[in-house]
Amino acid sequence: MIEEIARADGSTAWCIAQASGCSMAAAYVEPAVAKEIFGGKDAVLAWGPVGPTVKATAVEGGYSATGTWSYASGSRHAQWLGGHSPLVDAEGKPCLGPDGKPTERTMLFPKSQATIRDVWQVMGLKGTGSDSYTVADLFVPARYTFTREAAADRRERGPLYRFTTYQIYGSSFASVALGIARATLDAFMQIASTKVPMLGSKPLRDNPVVQSKVAVAEAQWQSSRAFLMQALGDMWDTACRGEGFTLQQRAALRLAAVHAGHQSKEVIETAYHFAGGTAIFENQPFERRLRDVHAATQQVQAQFVNFEVAGQVLLGLPVTSKLI
Repeated sequence: MIEEIARADGSTAWCIAQASGCSMAAAYVEPAVAKEIFGGKDAVLAWGPVGPTVKATAVEGGYSATGTWSYASGSRHAQWLGGHSPLVDAEGKPCLGPDGKPTERTMLFPKSQATIRDVWQVMGLKGTGSDSYTVADLFVPARYTFTREAAADRRERGPLYRFTTYQIYGSSFASVALGIARATLDAFMQIASTKVPMLGSKPLRDNPVVQSKVAVAEAQWQSSRAFLMQALGDMWDTACRGEGFTLQQRAALRLAAVHAGHQSKEVIETAYHFAGGTAIFENQPFERRLRDVHAATQQVQAQFVNFEVAGQVLLGLPVTSKLI
């Protein structure tokens, strides 16, 4: 579905992809809280990554949260916000878990309780409205908080909830890139049948170089999408059997998602280049999609550094990244 929507509007698809990860929160809170947040037809929860100023302290009945989060895609039409918050004690020292690592808890609160900053002045994915938001000493009742991916907090045992939010984000954002690429390549093939380039005498489709590039772009799109679907399908079958994912499965999904994003970018760049001057006009389906896919691949889920994580697994090296 996300891929199909992205073919028409990348920003809308991106917001839906973001919401798909946020909605995983429903499996970690009481049913009544989940219904309050997600029960409405227009219900939207938005959140962004942990910021450097964020902290939360346990108080009677819940937590006191302070800080600023950014990149909250969909926040302009959300009713609720989430704040991933490192826990600190009364002296401001990090609270450590049983594994000796700092602990984190996600706070859920109405958007009306936060101060929103309109900072989303960007080159691509403009419609996502990924603004920043701030709270100061906000009391959040304990029942509106949870720890992501914590088995003790997870109430829903269905196969979907065996995936982590990072895995959902990775595959969803890759689907956005694939959808944008599909629409761009289709648009190019349509104009190639009629456009005669300046100083030329035949339509673009009669150019052997264009023919070869279109074929390569189609292979890039089809193969990268197939790889993503294969990795997701393999993990879904595992989840349906009630089994845990292997490190190799998790690495394959990360690799497939990042690969799909970068292959999509190359497909769009090919179409943009060979469309010539047509591609620079705002009333044509190229320039916005070029900007959108470049914005998408700047996101942490799709950055090139993620190939390193997959490579570490393939080479038998230790991996510490949260994204896998």
